[in-house]
Amino acid sequence: MAEMTIKGEFIRGIIKDNPVFALVLGLCPVLAVTTSVENALGMAGAALFVLLGSNVMVSALRNHIPPITRLPMFIIIICTFVTIIDMVMEAYTPPLYRALGIFIPLIVVNCIIIGRAEAFASRNTVKFSIVDAFGIGTGFLLVLVTIGAIREIFGTGMIVIFGLHLISIPINPATFMILPGGAFMTIGVLMAMVNYGRIRKLREV
Repeated sequence: MAEMTIKGEFIRGIIKDNPVFALVLGLCPVLAVTTSVENALGMAGAALFVLLGSNVMVSALRNHIPPITRLPMFIIIICTFVTIIDMVMEAYTPPLYRALGIFIPLIVVNCIIIGRAEAFASRNTVKFSIVDAFGIGTGFLLVLVTIGAIREIFGTGMIVIFGLHLISIPINPATFMILPGGAFMTIGVLMAMVNYGRIRKLREV
């Protein structure tokens, strides 16, 4: 088995174990909140905070948690960090908090968070659990922002982040893109492109 490295673990979380395109986890918030880049950034930031906090706590306590209470303890730890980020966002970013709505509390049951706690943090050191959290979190961020940017630019003709107009193009906006159908179509096309690239790479080996 290859020895783990910080760089290798970080890149793995972005590419090989990308939570959406590789592991196909957390699709509910990906489809629901990516109507804009701003929402995507908010959701990704909240998920990263919870993932980092829970990974650190689970890894630090892994030798002190009885196997029979493992999953309930993981959920309690995750709930703690979700409550913190929920209260912080409500206090400091009310518009974003309202836009994300129920999907902030639902991070508690996000398969990405509980999956990393069970599959990685509970079996590895705090150092590598932190790297894993940043790698998976970055992979999740890139997917959310990519989908959010595509849907927002084609759905509204512009990209606006916290009141700052970043991009504006002269097109007739397709409202369909910011509706659920647009979310499914966008993620379907992106997944097809990613899988096509993987198949080509495997054939070249």
